[in-house]
Parts: sequence; structure tokens; C-alpha cells
Amino acid sequence: MSSRIRVVVAKPGLDGHDRGAKVVARALRDAGMEVIYTGLHQTPEQIVATAIAEDAQVVGLSVLSGAHMTLFERVIGLLKERQASDIVVFGGGIIPDDDIPRLTEMGVAKIFTPGATTASIVEWVRGNVKTSSAA
Repeated sequence: MSSRIRVVVAKPGLDGHDRGAKVVARALRDAGMEVIYTGLHQTPEQIVATAIAEDAQVVGLSVLSGAHMTLFERVIGLLKERQASDIVVFGGGIIPDDDIPRLTEMGVAKIFTPGATTASIVEWVRGNVKTSSAA
């Protein structure tokens, strides 16, 4: 079994702006993680199915559409339903500071707002996600 962190980076919903998600995916890959980028317009069901099928330890959601509360809640709910709540969920995008405490309460591990560096994202994932191997 691989000792590398497996990350699913996803763009849920109708938002078609994925440059930030691709930059984060590349930074995580360049840092030695296995990254699966799902592409645009993914449903929460598709994202969770991919995370489980790919044996991911973490899911990163990029949300710029304003639908972050609904999308994060649905992904976390589906992970629980599928007995996969051990998969860490983090995200970023245009998310108001006032919504971050509510997202944290529902189980989002970390929100990165505009201006977060790729180095800080890589460091956070390394420090907060366990690999599937005890190596």
C-alpha cells in the first residue's frame, strides 16, 4: 500500500472557473502527493464516489459559486452515509469569513481563502492528513 497522501481535488457545482483548483492540484502533486483532479461540474455524489474509489485520504473542494454551504454539507453527509467520514475535507474559494465557523462545525477541516499560498496548503495537508500506510 502506498505511503503517499492521495488527494481528490474537485470543482463541485456549476462554477466553471478551475484555475485555482488546477494550481492547488499541481502544487500537491509537485509535493509528492497522488492527486486526482475530477474536472468541472462535479456533483457531490460523483466527488464522494471518486474519493472512495481512489482510496483518498483527503478531498479538496474549490467553490467560487456561492453555493459552498450546500456543497460542503452534502459532500460531508455523503461521506458519513458511505462510512467514509475518515476522509478529510478541506476547501477554498470565495467563502465569506462569517461562514467559516459554520463550515468547521459541519466537519470541514480547513478553509483557504483568497491569498493563501500553495506552500501553506501543502504544509497543512502534510500536517493534517494521515497516509493509509503505517510506513
